Parts: sequence; structure tokens; C-alpha cells
Amino acid sequence: MRKSFYTWLMAQRNPKSNEPVAILADLAFEDSTFPKHTDDFEEVSRYLEDHASFSFNLGQFDQIWEDYLAH
Repeated sequence: MRKSFYTWLMAQRNPKSNEPVAILADLAFEDSTFPKHTDDFEEVSRYLEDHASFSFNLGQFDQIWEDYLAH
């Protein structure tokens, strides 16, 4: 079974980095309602589009998701 996206994303945290994945990881870490137990693209994408307490470039999210799937 694949790790949840959130679990994988937390391993990418780096407050000193300007990389989109590190930025998203820090934003998700601060967002208590971010979906933590899913590996479903649609669920995470919908959350980012409609419910996140922050804005993030969804084009960058698509690339981050591809990186997640590759691991």
C-alpha cells in the first residue's frame, strides 16, 4: 500500500527551500484540515482547489503529484 500523499509530502519539508514541493509541504503542515490519509489525486486536488486555507499553483501540484507517484 502506498504512503498517503501527506506522509510523503511531510518528508519533503524544508523551510529553507524555495522548491514548490517544500513550500506545499510547509503550507500543508500548517493546515489542520489538509487530507492526511489519502493517496487519491482527485481528493487532494479538490481540497487544494476548494477548501485549502492557502493558495497554491495547481500546475505545480500536478508535477509534485507525479513525483509522489514515482516514489
